[in-house]
Formats: sequence, C-alpha cells, structure tokens
Amino acid sequence: MPETEIHAPWEYSLHIPNDPRAVTVSRRTLRLILTVHGLIRLVDVAELLAAELVSNAVRHTKGPAALRVLWAAGVLRIGAWDADPEPPGPPQLLRPVEDLLDDLLEGGRGLALVRACSDEWGWQPLAGDGVSGSGKYVWCELAAAV
Repeated sequence: MPETEIHAPWEYSLHIPNDPRAVTVSRRTLRLILTVHGLIRLVDVAELLAAELVSNAVRHTKGPAALRVLWAAGVLRIGAWDADPEPPGPPQLLRPVEDLLDDLLEGGRGLALVRACSDEWGWQPLAGDGVSGSGKYVWCELAAAV
C-alpha cells in the first residue's frame, strides 16, 4: 500500500438495527475496513472495543444505532451512536468492588474494557446532526505509530 494512503484520513459509518446480530456484523465490517487500509495490527483491540460499544447501544436502547470509524493523524476513533440521549453508565472499574463482582457474572464490563484498552474514550449528547439524529455518541481512540 502506498505510503500516502495510510496517512490520508478516512471515515466510515455503518447504520445498524437494534438487533444483537449487529454486533457481529459491526466487528466483521471493522476488520475488513482496517485490513484494506493496512491497519491489521489494530484489528484485535479495535474489534473488542467496537463490539463493546455496539453491544451497549443495542442492549441498552430501543432504537437504531450506528458504528462510526474514523482514521486521522495516526489515531483510530471508533464510536457508536444510539438514539437514547441518556449518558452511558459509569465504567464498572469506578464502582465499589462488591457491586463489580456481582455484575461481572451478568455483564456490565463494556465500558470498563473500553476504558482499559483504549487511549482515550468519552461520550457526547447529540441534538439532531442530520446524519444520526439525536441521542448520544460514545467513542474511544487508539493511537497507532505508522
């Protein structure tokens, strides 16, 4: 792949229904995107992060969702939009140990994994941007030396 292509910014959006199968579709789509852009070294961690973000969007909301992937300046941003404007729950690592142990058996690790495996993460409310509509956007970033 030519050197200029890996440095050029790009962005993809995948609109998904509120369906648990969307997590697998999102992971596989992300793997393909990163592979064709020569970023195979980021695939495993990126798939994990995308699966957690999309899973949260599908499990905790009732409407459609979207996966967004952006590459710019050596940073991969992975985000999930959903129609629910409520903020995401706190990462489980910030909660008391007793609560964490109870939740580990039932799930609830998503944002803790995102926090632990990404360089940055956050969320923002959306008030109808014309692309995804209102709701929220939860994102994380992976820096990559190229």
